[in-house]
Amino acid sequence: MLLPYAIILTFTSIQSYAQLSLPSSAWLPPNASVGAIATTGSNTSVPNEQWSTLLGDLLYFYEAQRSGKLPSNNRVSWRNDSATSDGSDAGLDLTGGYYDAGDYIKVSFPLSFTLNSICWGGIDFGMGYDLSNQTSYLDSMLRWGLDWLIKMHPNNDTLYVEVADSNIDNAYWGGDQNIPGPRPSFQINDTFPGTDAAAGASAAFASCSYLYYGGTLSPTTIGKSSVNSTAPASLKNTTYADTLLTHAVELYGLAVNASGGMALYQNSVPEVQDSYSSSGYGDELVMAGLWLSLAVNASQNANSTLNITSLTPQQYYTLAESYYNQFSLAGQNSVFNWDDKTVGTYILFAQMASLGFVGASNFSQWQKEAERYLDVVVNPSSDKGDASLTKGGLLYYSGDSNDASLNPALNAAMLLTRYAASGLCSNSDKKAIYLSFAQSQLDYTLGKNPMFVPYIVGLHPNSPLNPHSAMSSGGDDITQIDTSPPLSQGNTYVLYGAVVGGPDRFDRFFDIRSDWVENEVALDYNAPMLTLTAMHIVTDDIDPYFTQVGVGANENVKPKGQPCDDAIQDGCSGHRLSVGGEIALGVVLGVTGLVVVGLLVTWLWILRSRRGLGKLGGKA
Repeated sequence: MLLPYAIILTFTSIQSYAQLSLPSSAWLPPNASVGAIATTGSNTSVPNEQWSTLLGDLLYFYEAQRSGKLPSNNRVSWRNDSATSDGSDAGLDLTGGYYDAGDYIKVSFPLSFTLNSICWGGIDFGMGYDLSNQTSYLDSMLRWGLDWLIKMHPNNDTLYVEVADSNIDNAYWGGDQNIPGPRPSFQINDTFPGTDAAAGASAAFASCSYLYYGGTLSPTTIGKSSVNSTAPASLKNTTYADTLLTHAVELYGLAVNASGGMALYQNSVPEVQDSYSSSGYGDELVMAGLWLSLAVNASQNANSTLNITSLTPQQYYTLAESYYNQFSLAGQNSVFNWDDKTVGTYILFAQMASLGFVGASNFSQWQKEAERYLDVVVNPSSDKGDASLTKGGLLYYSGDSNDASLNPALNAAMLLTRYAASGLCSNSDKKAIYLSFAQSQLDYTLGKNPMFVPYIVGLHPNSPLNPHSAMSSGGDDITQIDTSPPLSQGNTYVLYGAVVGGPDRFDRFFDIRSDWVENEVALDYNAPMLTLTAMHIVTDDIDPYFTQVGVGANENVKPKGQPCDDAIQDGCSGHRLSVGGEIALGVVLGVTGLVVVGLLVTWLWILRSRRGLGKLGGKA
């Protein structure tokens, strides 16, 4: 019986706008050795300790990525105040937020996706945060990002999209107290638009607003019958939700009504081309419209006193459907990530239609479209997508998986789990297939792979030791990135909870610090793991797979030599070329073959012609 744990979090004497009080005794990640210890049997009265630890680690990673002046309750002892002058070039305070990955730039576009993803997970499986006593840390994590996005949106017609120059930043390798400048601030606005960035930020604000309104999408129950596993996290705060919704509405207006028209944000801010350029904005317009429909509806139901000029829930939903058709988003099999949210809209459309939200209709239509896509995911050998399975069982998308193999697979697992757990499947067999495949990708990430490596830093003795993180490495010379400190020693500071990029398509993982393809960390890498873990806390008494991984088993299977990827090409000899290398080789061989065939045909024609001339001469 899990009902006693519903009172784990008591939120009394909290100001209407204030965030939840953090525990007086801070939760800290345990030593990696704890990850190799199985729990003693199943206990349905408490959440599984190992799943709860994993959730805590994943949230802790975001705290390590914080920028700006750190609060007095900062848990990451080796972090310092940093980048405390951000925004000064624009006469604004743009301090705070998160460093995007292993470096020190701050970018709104991928952060918006990250916050959207995590808030969506908090809506669907928020009980997992409550049961593991991590909801106050979730609140802290979300607000650190959302409050910075609020700063980045100083007025209706402006959104700052990046702080710091990636060219300067990429040349620096060192701690957080000597970050080089200048750190310029880049904006989109009414004249120089960025439809994708504005709509993406609107989706983040709207989805998180819906979470803080206490909104739900999935009222069904799975797993332990005493708990509604799909209840939202206990974060309800109407005042904060109102603030977030205000920014969501204004940014959507900037996205669709800018006098400069609709445009990719890198057209207005070429500097983001080197970091996070966008491939389109139709998906962001649809995603933002759907979340605004939900959030405005929740605001009305909460009797909010919010005073903004917005469309009705029905109008936002209609706009979302209109953009969905205008940009021909149906029938796609793309990955779900910070750049492309298309396939995620299939799931959200289906969730809304199943619950009869204002404007949503045609559940069977959205069920069919969602399952068309998800069926391709769980059958990656089909000819309907660009995915395949590695020999070790990882879902691998040629192109998208090349520079971060785990992220596409985990995002797919998250969508499969969300859809199946929401009771949307057309039959029980399909539900079982979706959940089983999602579990296989999660297990792979947690150590059920040919390397015997749980790909989360600090979780297990076999976890990666050398994440590509300037902050945690302890080194200060970019030319000595792999020798100071030595790779065998690992990074100076353990970046607990960081999901790394992942192995190559041959399931090989080299754990080399300079190999940003396999070892870099990023805000969006952790997002799907949070949602999957929160669900398992409620539904799973059995330990996560990493407790079964033998300590040191990875030592016997470490690959020899060097990787072959966009970061390191030393291993690009022999038969194990990168996908790009094989494509290039195929092109060369194909062209060469055509040339050879052409020469052969020409030679035969000449030979035949000569023979013909000889015969004619004989007749003469």
